[in-house]
Amino acid sequence: MKSYWFGDVEGRACKPASGDPGLLAGRLAMLAGSGNACIPDWRIAVRCGAVRDRAEYLERLREAALILAERNLEQILLVDSSGLIQMVRMLDQLDEVINLLTERAVEWHRATRPGFSRKRTLPARSNLIALIREDADEALAGLLDEIDRLRDRRSLLMNQVSRRAEEILPNCSALAGGLVAARLVSEAGGIRELAALPASSIQVLGARTALFSHLATGTPPPKHGIVYQHGRVHNARRGTRGRVARTLSAKLAIAARIDYHRKSADREFLLKADEAVRKAGRRE
Repeated sequence: MKSYWFGDVEGRACKPASGDPGLLAGRLAMLAGSGNACIPDWRIAVRCGAVRDRAEYLERLREAALILAERNLEQILLVDSSGLIQMVRMLDQLDEVINLLTERAVEWHRATRPGFSRKRTLPARSNLIALIREDADEALAGLLDEIDRLRDRRSLLMNQVSRRAEEILPNCSALAGGLVAARLVSEAGGIRELAALPASSIQVLGARTALFSHLATGTPPPKHGIVYQHGRVHNARRGTRGRVARTLSAKLAIAARIDYHRKSADREFLLKADEAVRKAGRRE
């Protein structure tokens, strides 16, 4: 039996499908998903009794295709209706702005306080601002206040990103944390795109520069990208870090598919996946 968008044909017998455009669109999607979609000669549909002539054949096919395109577009928009990708990109922009302003504040302070040098051991950025503020002039102090406010806003947004990811990516977030899951989705371009990636691609998401360098100049290939931010990966011993990254990426590939299709946490899968990642980091 051969199935087409308008009906099922077996030898000389034919069973026309429902003439409802919505059902025909669903049939098109089903056939496309199985890899059996094709657009046959319109005369087959006429012999099947699905349409009267070529004009009706094209009109029905057009209606079904438009409905299918609309459904696909709605699905794409629904995937990121939470605004997660834009939130992650805003978070990255805030990081860039904060780092740039902090850099400029240090240069400003060095220009007015020659004794303050980068050659000395400087504290972390959070304490660096406090150190500069001790003897900063009024103009610089005002800028430091703005940097502090941006850092507070950045912390708030980071927590919001993590919570949002836990809502729409329950399995990926449970495995890698909400922030890492959100960054993976942002780098992939969406949940659907992440769910379509193999584990090897997920492992190096975010390592684009190193990957291009490897392809162009033959430098060693990157072993991990965004997944390195996960504690199990960056805290692993150097000899096992690659194995942990591979195992985590393999489980994230499955988790992304579950998140995309089911949109709910799979407790049994998460327990097994967590144990697999934990085992990958153990000494042999």
